[in-house]
Amino acid sequence: MKKLFFTLLSFTFISARAQTVDDIIQKYATNMGGLEAFNNIKTAKLTATFSAQGTDLPMIIQVINYKAARTDLDAMGSKVIRVYNNGKAWQQNPLAGISTPVEVTGTQLSDFKQQSMIAPALMDYKARGHKVELQGQQDVEGIKTWKIKLTDKDDGRITYYYISASDYTMIKSEIEREIQGQKVNTETWFSDLKDFNGAKFFMTRSQKINGETFQTTTIKNIELNVPIDEKIFDMPK
Repeated sequence: MKKLFFTLLSFTFISARAQTVDDIIQKYATNMGGLEAFNNIKTAKLTATFSAQGTDLPMIIQVINYKAARTDLDAMGSKVIRVYNNGKAWQQNPLAGISTPVEVTGTQLSDFKQQSMIAPALMDYKARGHKVELQGQQDVEGIKTWKIKLTDKDDGRITYYYISASDYTMIKSEIEREIQGQKVNTETWFSDLKDFNGAKFFMTRSQKINGETFQTTTIKNIELNVPIDEKIFDMPK
């Protein structure tokens, strides 16, 4: 009996070790509806609420998959706009002293570009040229997860993803960002997974620094394959 127990224990250990990073990503992608379901989406319009410092602000995100993305945030009468359009980006943010549209470059450009891709970056890492590495298992608030390191092809930045080892749901991600001139490690926690025509989206994303939530995006509705005027992505002259 003891011999059988150790045999089974060894088998379990070997099975767990045998999983590759691509095995885990594939199971995660399947749980989200599959990469093909996301790639079949031509356009998307997301109606959301952005919450920070006790204030809820209406937000609309419009995407032409793999080409363009625009975010409009109504901040108490001020219009905050972020746009990516086929390799270039611009923004307007009166709250940050940017009252007229200005071009965006560097890591900000990479951030804006990510929003133009409806499929999550980890799911589509091969096509985008990113590199991934499995870094073992880690406990995240009582949940056993697989930790995966992704290195961005465009700017070399590293994102860590934590995927549940039981059902392959994304729990959170971590990335170092520059906020008010300082580099800080920010966490994004994912919740409220919903299905839209076979593709699943997390309706709530909470960002934390040192365990404290500093902003949350709550998606109210997602419309897929709707008409979007491409002129809204042009930078005003």
